Amino acid sequence: MKNAEERFLIGNDSGTAYEHCGLFVNGEGFLAIAEAANPCDVAFVHKMKWETMTFNVFEMGTKENVLQAYNVLRDGGVVIEAIHEVPWSKCCATVIDRYGVCWWVSI
Repeated sequence: MKNAEERFLIGNDSGTAYEHCGLFVNGEGFLAIAEAANPCDVAFVHKMKWETMTFNVFEMGTKENVLQAYNVLRDGGVVIEAIHEVPWSKCCATVIDRYGVCWWVSI
């Protein structure tokens, strides 16, 4: 990706990893990642509905694509926010998958 760049880089205290990072392509947000401290107890994360690492996937194209991703991710996972509309997205959802990874998917 010739026009890709990282933005909003927030490192951990030791400088060995990101706590938050965004990937932008042609100036548009494409993917953002945030990570919680390790080790992570996935059962506890699901019980408390906490986010460990969040992948924000923008511009999935259609509501059907978001719904398909939502259904795959919620299988064995925990729904934080069911599919809904917000001012910046006509269709989005937040789900912690069975592995403790939090996903925000949208169009």
